[in-house]
Amino acid sequence: MSDIWSTTQRDSPLRTGLFLYLAALLLQQADPIGAQEHCHVPAQKGKKMEMNMVAGMDNDMEKGCPALSAQHGKPDRLKQLEQNLLKASFQEDNFTVICPNIQTLVIKIKPWFLGLNLSSKSMPSKPRKNKRTHHSMSFPPALVPKWRRSAAEMKLVCIYLNTPCLFQDWKNSSLLNNDILGATLENYSVTNLTEPVEIRFWHNQTLDNSSAICVFWEEGPENGSLGNWNSAGCDTHHQNGVVLCQCNHLTYFAVLLKISSAPIDKAILAPLTYISMVGCSVSAAASLLTILHYLASRKKSRDYTAKIHMNLLGALFLLNVFFLLSGPLASVQSTWLCRGTAAFLQYSLLCCLTWMAIEGFHLYLLLIKVYNVYIRRYVLKLCAVGWGLPALAVVSILIFKEETYGLHIIETDTGYDNATMCWITDKAQDVHYILNVGYAGITILFNMVILVTVMRMLRKLRSNMNSQKERVKKDLVTVLGLTCLLGTTWALAFLGFGVFLIPQLILFTIINSLLGFFICLWYCTIRREPDPSSSTGSSQMTK
Repeated sequence: MSDIWSTTQRDSPLRTGLFLYLAALLLQQADPIGAQEHCHVPAQKGKKMEMNMVAGMDNDMEKGCPALSAQHGKPDRLKQLEQNLLKASFQEDNFTVICPNIQTLVIKIKPWFLGLNLSSKSMPSKPRKNKRTHHSMSFPPALVPKWRRSAAEMKLVCIYLNTPCLFQDWKNSSLLNNDILGATLENYSVTNLTEPVEIRFWHNQTLDNSSAICVFWEEGPENGSLGNWNSAGCDTHHQNGVVLCQCNHLTYFAVLLKISSAPIDKAILAPLTYISMVGCSVSAAASLLTILHYLASRKKSRDYTAKIHMNLLGALFLLNVFFLLSGPLASVQSTWLCRGTAAFLQYSLLCCLTWMAIEGFHLYLLLIKVYNVYIRRYVLKLCAVGWGLPALAVVSILIFKEETYGLHIIETDTGYDNATMCWITDKAQDVHYILNVGYAGITILFNMVILVTVMRMLRKLRSNMNSQKERVKKDLVTVLGLTCLLGTTWALAFLGFGVFLIPQLILFTIINSLLGFFICLWYCTIRREPDPSSSTGSSQMTK
C-alpha cells in the first residue's frame, strides 16, 4: 500500500488530473464561467470583484431557482451586490456589467442633476436562449432634492433582473416576462417624489388594468418574513405593446399579472367579512337546532317533505361551519389541513346546490305532477344523489388534480390587508367556474322555473276565494319560504358587475349567510299550523 501511494504521489496521471480539476474549481470561483466572456464588460480596470459577483449571480439564474437559494424577502446576495456597487470607485461617468439575466449600471449623479433616461435598446447584449425583452427607466430632476444639489456627487445604482425566482411572495405571483427593474440612490431614501419615475416594460401580449398592474417590492416587517408586491404609489398606463409605470419612489418594480378576479374595495371587505361571520354563525346554530328539534319530534316517520328540508339544513350547516373554519385555518400554514378544509367546503357547497335542486324536483312531483307517481325508497335514493354525487366530484378532483384546493387570496384594491381562506386556488379557476358557477346556474334556473310555476298555480287557486286577505299572507309566506328552499337568492351572484357590484355583494352576503336562519323561521311558522293534506299527499305519492 505504501508503494502504491508513493508512486501515485510522484508521477501518476491520476494526481495530475486531480490537480487540474482543483485548479479549475479555484479559477471558476475567482472568475465564474469567465465573466469577461459570459458577460459584456466595458474596458474598465479594478472592478474584478463587482464583475465576478454579477457574473456569479447570472450563472445561478441560468441554473434555475434552487441555485439562487432565495429567502422570503430580497436575497442577501442582491443586497450585498447593491452595497458593493455603491462602494465601487471608477474614473468614468458610469460602470456597467451586462449579463444575459442581470444588468447592473452605476452612474455618477452630479449636483446639478437635470434628469436621466436609460434604455436597454442602447445597451450591448449577449446572445441568450429566449428573445430579450426591452425596458427603460426615466428619472426626473426631482430625484435629487434641492438641499442636496450643493453636496458632492452621488451614485445611482440600476439593476435589471430576468428571473422568476427572486422576490417570491406567498402567492407565488406571476410577473410580465419575469422582468424586474430596480434603482437605489446612494445614502438617500427616495420617496414621495413630486415628479414620478417612469419605468417602461415592452411586451407582445394583450393587457389592460384588469390583467396587469405596476407594482413594487415591499420588504417584510422582519428579517426572513414574507415580502409582497404592492401597487401603492404607482400608476399603470397601457400603451401599444408597452406598460408604463409611474411611481413616486425608488425600489424594485415589475408588472404583476393578475390571474384572480378583480380586487375588492378595502373599505367594503371588512364589513362583508363581519356580516359573513355573524350570519354564518347564526345560520349554523339555527340549522343545528332545527335538525335536533326534528329528530326529537314524534311526527317525522312519514313526512318526506320535512326529511328533505332537514337534509338541506344539514348541508347548510356543514357549509357554514367549514366556511367559518376556512379563514382561521388558512393562517395555520399547513398545506394538507388547508387543502382538506377547502375540499370539505366545496363538498358542502355542492351538497347545498344538489339538495336545492332536489327541493325543486320534489315540489314538481308534489304540486305539478300529482298523479300516478310512485318511487320506491324515495328518500333513500334522494340521499344517495344529494350526498353521493358531490362526494364523487370532490374525490375525483383530489385524485386527479389535488392542487385545486389550497390557499385562496381575496385581494383588495390597494394590495394591503388581503384576506385569505382555504378554497379553490387561483391556478384552478376552471374548476370553480365549471363545477361551482355552472352547476349553480343550472340549479337556480331550474328552481326559478319551478317557483314561477307554483306562483301561477297559487294565483289560480286563490282567484275565486272570498277571504283574500288571509290567504295572501299565507301565500306570501309560502313563496318566501320556497325562495329560500330553492336557493333562488343565489342568483344575486350573477349580478356582480358594473354599478351592481357593491349592492350585489352586500345583499348576497346578508341574505345567503342567513339562509339557514330564514329556512328555520319558515319551518317553525308552517309547523305552527300543520296542513295534514301535504304530508298525506307526500306519503301517498312517494314511498
